Amino acid sequence: MMLGLGSILGTGVFVSIGLGADVAGASVVLAVVLAAGLATCNGLSSAQLAANHPVSGGTYEYGYRWLSPRLGFTAGWMFMCAKSASAATAALSVSAYVLQQFSLSDMLVLPAALIIILNVTCLTLSGIKRSSRVNTIIVSITIISLLCFIGAAFKVTNIVGSSHFDELFTSVSEDTFSFFECIALMFVAYTGYGRIATLGEEVKDPGRNIPRAIITTLVVSMLLYGLVALSAVGIVGASHYGSLAVNEFAPLQRIASKFGSPILAGIISIGAVTAMLGVLLNLILGLSRVLLAMGRRSDVPTRLGNVTERTGVPVPATICVGVIIAAIVLVGDIKTTWSFSAYTVLIYYALTNLCAIRLDNELRLYPVWISYCGLAGCVFLTLWIDWPVWLAGTGLLITGLIWQHLAIRLGDSD
Repeated sequence: MMLGLGSILGTGVFVSIGLGADVAGASVVLAVVLAAGLATCNGLSSAQLAANHPVSGGTYEYGYRWLSPRLGFTAGWMFMCAKSASAATAALSVSAYVLQQFSLSDMLVLPAALIIILNVTCLTLSGIKRSSRVNTIIVSITIISLLCFIGAAFKVTNIVGSSHFDELFTSVSEDTFSFFECIALMFVAYTGYGRIATLGEEVKDPGRNIPRAIITTLVVSMLLYGLVALSAVGIVGASHYGSLAVNEFAPLQRIASKFGSPILAGIISIGAVTAMLGVLLNLILGLSRVLLAMGRRSDVPTRLGNVTERTGVPVPATICVGVIIAAIVLVGDIKTTWSFSAYTVLIYYALTNLCAIRLDNELRLYPVWISYCGLAGCVFLTLWIDWPVWLAGTGLLITGLIWQHLAIRLGDSD
């Protein structure tokens, strides 16, 4: 559960809700709720798949088992694309929060982000147990800081009666495209529960613990996301909130500074830094395990499928993931990396639900209509992503399939 919360309570709550406010205005609050509903469908599909097939790789492995090798590869490829972009967003965001806390130049955002990636990658190389202990500390600090922010916001103003919510529903009817795009962006903020499934081989009693951890993680994160969205929009309004997220990268810290308490603003900054470090840590853990599984099947170079006996860590895969994230960081734009991850992660979870639909009835933990709802929701939301991002994601998907085809041909010729 703590690994799941460490993957969710980071960039999503400290940055992406603000990005959603920039896209859809006050209706970001509704988007948070609807995205939570879709995340629940996907989370239940992931839970029953992980309980029945507890191996590293998540939907990449499920796709091979219940769909086809091509769709399994597609799931793994999309996961790598989506979560590498999310990890880059987290690195850029934590860098921005640190620099603003110490009033340092924004010119240092990129080099600081690269240093952070290097250090977190080294931590994951030390083993899953040490990484889990660090993650538990990080999540605890994050939750405390968010509760402080929510409590202060409700204390200084009447959030529920705020005039900033006057356009809560009208903005939906006026710009439907932006509203559905916002739901897609908010959905990505919930998808950290997938890290739990990718660690199937390293969890005790996975049939019992993985479903419970995913469900609990979703419930806690939904409550915190909803309260943070209400607090931030109620205090400064959706327009200003969105502007802070796009232009200054540290929206909650800026809003907290309006409470007149430097101590509270400092607590929020510390919580943001620890939260996004936790996201980066868990993303590297999850990505390396998927790359490990892909290496075992020779969908990527087989060296990436090696595990160090002493620590049980896939060292080549972990180092490779760190390099990929560092390369994406050089884009330097938080909104672009987050939007790209939205498209690719929707494809990934569409395949997750498709796998859950194919489960035998005796293996099913939840009604099949839940997976059908998750599949329909994911496919529908991909249609509302900005077309340049949609084209880029589709191009990467095609590139991946061409790569797999060539790898199979070369393997057959050998």
